[in-house]
Amino acid sequence: MKLLLAGDIGGTKTILQLVEAKREESKGAVELRSLHENFYSSHDFPDLVPIVQKFLEEANQKLGQQPKPEKACFAIAGPIVNNTTVKLTNLPWMLDAKLLENELGVSKISLINDFEAVGYGILGLTADDLETLQAGETKTDTPIAVIGAGTGLGECFLLRGGDTIRMYATEGSHGDFAPRSELEFHLLKYLLAKHSIDRVSVERVVSGQGIVSIYQFLRDRQSATESPEIGEVVRNWEKEIGSSKITQDPGPLIGKAALNKSDRLCEQTLEIFVEAYGAEAGNLALKLLPYSGLYIAGGIAAKILPLMKSGSFMEAFHRKGRMRGLLEKVPVHIVLNSNVGLIGAAIRASNL
Repeated sequence: MKLLLAGDIGGTKTILQLVEAKREESKGAVELRSLHENFYSSHDFPDLVPIVQKFLEEANQKLGQQPKPEKACFAIAGPIVNNTTVKLTNLPWMLDAKLLENELGVSKISLINDFEAVGYGILGLTADDLETLQAGETKTDTPIAVIGAGTGLGECFLLRGGDTIRMYATEGSHGDFAPRSELEFHLLKYLLAKHSIDRVSVERVVSGQGIVSIYQFLRDRQSATESPEIGEVVRNWEKEIGSSKITQDPGPLIGKAALNKSDRLCEQTLEIFVEAYGAEAGNLALKLLPYSGLYIAGGIAAKILPLMKSGSFMEAFHRKGRMRGLLEKVPVHIVLNSNVGLIGAAIRASNL
């Protein structure tokens, strides 16, 4: 048995979990058991160390003994430099793995990108954590692909090698957005002009910010009547762009209105978004042929599950000409467990 500390560190909140890990050699897997979990407002602390100290003290009171984790892994919303240091994207924190080891008395600490943690977390999910869009034909000696739209768009893949599995991050979301219809060509031209840029990445369309961009495009071309309530939220958000604090995020509101079928402009927005998401997932599948499974993670898919299951996502996924037959064999799953990154951090810690 090993005692591990896992963390999911975001600009808004920090989630920590104390985990007991038992390696099952016969299955080549790790069994994880949560002993204590809590979350904290990241902005209430000057650094990660006092959060961890507070968490361990709470665990001490709950368990009746001072926990001493052997290893730890923290999933961070920010770019990791040399696998050891990171400047958080939305927090004035600079974290260094070696300094954290010394200050917290943990022998080995790893810092990984938050979407890398999602990749590792796929290995710890059960059937109850997934919604299968396509059963496919599983081949375990092939890659596992992961794509996830949230604030941005993440893409990674995993490869098996003997008893080990390695995770590889990518920057696939910064590939070019490829329009597939006249409407999407107009969207591309709109984004190029609006932002005075010379190219549009797929992340600019397939992400939370992409949902708002698509909405603005349809609104400005008067595709449907804009409701006063959503229009006000979007206009307030537009006024705040570039300021130090954004008080409103129109994306969830647009998604909810589309789900409820209460706003035609929002419905059209999500129709474009879901199809573009499916097309990019299909592009990733073509490059990797992930017959071990393609997993759709991120914060958006599970929240708009009925729209993802409506058929347009998978039709766009399959629409690859003569390669359609290959993609019909790829298992495709939506990740429903919002703690997949925390699970991944625990799995990564267990393998240190």
